[in-house]
Amino acid sequence: MPMSISTGPRDTIPDRFRAVAVARADQPVLSGAGPTWTFAALDRASDGVAAGLAGRGIEPGDRIGLYCPNAPEFVVAYLGILKTGATVVPINLMLNPKEVAFILTDSGARGFCYHQALAEAAEQIRGSVPELEISIRIGASAGTDPSLDELIATPDKPPAPVLDADRHLAAILYTSGTTGRPKGAMLSHTNLRVNTTSIGQALALEPGRDRVLVVLPMFHAFAATVGMLTPLLHGLGMVIVSQFEPKPVSAAIAEHGATVFLGVPSMYNLLLRVDDRTRDQWTSVRLCVSGGAAMPQALMASFEERFGIPILEGDGPTECAPVTCVNPPTGPRKPGSVGLPIPGVELRIAGPDGTWLATGEHGEVCVRGANVMRGYWGLEAQTRESFWGNWFRTGDLGYRDADGYFFLVDRI
Repeated sequence: MPMSISTGPRDTIPDRFRAVAVARADQPVLSGAGPTWTFAALDRASDGVAAGLAGRGIEPGDRIGLYCPNAPEFVVAYLGILKTGATVVPINLMLNPKEVAFILTDSGARGFCYHQALAEAAEQIRGSVPELEISIRIGASAGTDPSLDELIATPDKPPAPVLDADRHLAAILYTSGTTGRPKGAMLSHTNLRVNTTSIGQALALEPGRDRVLVVLPMFHAFAATVGMLTPLLHGLGMVIVSQFEPKPVSAAIAEHGATVFLGVPSMYNLLLRVDDRTRDQWTSVRLCVSGGAAMPQALMASFEERFGIPILEGDGPTECAPVTCVNPPTGPRKPGSVGLPIPGVELRIAGPDGTWLATGEHGEVCVRGANVMRGYWGLEAQTRESFWGNWFRTGDLGYRDADGYFFLVDRI
């Protein structure tokens, strides 16, 4: 059946999640390594985190860094932070301590939630960011830092902040900084929530049936929105895997019956090398999604021939929450294309002066929709330069064909 859980059009992510958790209380939502979590258990645990953070002085609008590999605790912490009305600042685990310290300082983070496996780096980072007031350790507590489990056990009721979902920031996601210093894309609750709804419609996802395997890092926009928030807000399941290795990923798919796989081209290339027994563990998967880089057509054809599973190529920048387009699961899929705009998102091609170009003409891909960010944190000039009116300039060079499919050819 189609996605049917609905709340008000301006509701926050916690509002939406709570409605789903009530409707699907006993349905598994998080599985993978360790115990399986139901929606009700996740709701209770994140309530405890919210109460614990509020009891330690975290208020609506505060920013909290989240420095954690793929694990159920990432989801618990993320939801708990949002339930206080605070803003999550996910940290790329590939950054060095100096780069992480920049992000925490730039965002004005008051809190820092870090995994015990990253404790050594976290100590260096905290030494460079004296403004941090609260640190939470995921795993056993150490020194004066309380553990996430201690927060989960908080007996107090969670706070009930009154927020404007259109304006209040759910997350600040920092871009890679390939063209200069990293910039924090400000994403509101509405930006992220509407993108999950559009994704669910575009991929024909079904509550109670679909389970998304999430091995891409959840600190990244693709996995965070498609792999985490879409299941949480629409009654799907998540199968969480901490790192990509073909055999463990395949075993997790078979054990938990994953139906959707999210990957990047390099993953699909490695999967082609598995033996037939490992390949046969993919029988529950009905579709794969690829993003992050252009999918070579020969690779797509080889994977689909060997596994018998279609790959849907899509795209979208962090600033758009992030998905803007994808090839449809039914109907024509065009190799080399990033597909059609998803519901609620408009794409156009612009010339250097901002004029709209015709079908087949190459220019800058521009996006308009409720998924587009509110701007870059603390960078008003850069924000203005990134828009033509209410159209976000992606910096991607591409074109639209006669059927409305978009193709990317370069960066401007």
